[in-house]
Amino acid sequence: MRDYPTPPFPSQPQSVPGSQRKMEPTPDCGEHTYTGNGRLNGKVALITGADSGIGRAVAIAYAREGADIALAYLDEHEDAQETAGWVHAAGRQCLLLPGDLARKQHCYDIVDKTVEQFGRIDILINNAAFQMAHDSLDDIDDDEWVMTFDVNITAIFRICQRALPLMPKGSSIINTSSVNSDDPSPKLLAYATTKGAIANFTAGLAQLLGDKGIRVNSVAPGPIWTPLIPATMPDEAVKNFGSSYPMGRPGQPVEVAPIYVLLGSDEASYISGSRYAVTGGKPIL
Repeated sequence: MRDYPTPPFPSQPQSVPGSQRKMEPTPDCGEHTYTGNGRLNGKVALITGADSGIGRAVAIAYAREGADIALAYLDEHEDAQETAGWVHAAGRQCLLLPGDLARKQHCYDIVDKTVEQFGRIDILINNAAFQMAHDSLDDIDDDEWVMTFDVNITAIFRICQRALPLMPKGSSIINTSSVNSDDPSPKLLAYATTKGAIANFTAGLAQLLGDKGIRVNSVAPGPIWTPLIPATMPDEAVKNFGSSYPMGRPGQPVEVAPIYVLLGSDEASYISGSRYAVTGGKPIL
């Protein structure tokens, strides 16, 4: 077991959406530690929010397990190129898909371009998200509330709707929820609300798609050390991030990736409609 960093962390304010290369300590996305075993050989995965953090860790793990990757991200081009480099180093193809998931057409475009490049989508991972911490409901303006929903949940609906006709039997959809889905942080009100919606969307969609042989699950991470943290939280929260959880530290992205590997693999052929906690010891309901 690796000895991962524990709080306190240094002050490191960033602008949204944040950059992994500017973080201290640098998140571990498995660049030098994850070993693949061919569990996803020949599969095609579309991953949103895949430039850094959890998305990068999943992209690296999937590539080393044998999958080709379509990597969707907002505009963090340097981080995305670095992730693509790790995918290529694993001997797999990587398609870069920059753009804003708050735009309906872009949600459709990333699906269409993935299928144009690879012929199908076997695994769809809806991982991109936006959050911002606020002390009061009055501090959340209407545009931010709507944008948070557009990116975090409406985009998932649109991407799934576009992708489903192009996904073969045996495919897997994995949505990133959060521990906030049942234990909402009051300072992350808009974000927490969307994460509850993702959990319910996942559970309902799994039932709709059962007879089509397409599985749908969600992963509920706790505090994971990603660029979204210094980019959207106040210094004091960043300094102590993860300290209140049983393990006394935030998780690293590489520690979340294995559950995505399992859920994307054929080994999970009877797992659908479930939510999996990666929370360092804090249970979810």
